Amino acid sequence: QVQLVESGGGLVQAGGSLRLSCAASGTIFSINAMGWYRQAPGKVRESVALIFSDIGTKYADSVKGRFTISRDNAKNKVYLEMNSLQPDDTAVYYCNAAVQDSEYGWDDYWGQGTQVTVSS
Repeated sequence: QVQLVESGGGLVQAGGSLRLSCAASGTIFSINAMGWYRQAPGKVRESVALIFSDIGTKYADSVKGRFTISRDNAKNKVYLEMNSLQPDDTAVYYCNAAVQDSEYGWDDYWGQGTQVTVSS
């Protein structure tokens, strides 16, 4: 079993910045990929940023140039630096990880979510 714990959400003014953190713990053989998703009220969950162990990163068009995803592999952590935040960025942000959690295979895990609210 693997747990993902998120932190860093909160209330910020438009144009401001925020840094989200996610730490994975438990039975971890390796982490193949980590990412951030978000879900605004009344909308579906969408991919924001992904980072892979071997092929790099992928961003949603709406956040390119504003958000940066990074990993600390030694600590099993992933971060999301969010700059130039706008009210449309308001959502619950979820951490996701593809984890090899046994000697036989891997599973997909989700964090509990952290609220980001951007005021105009």
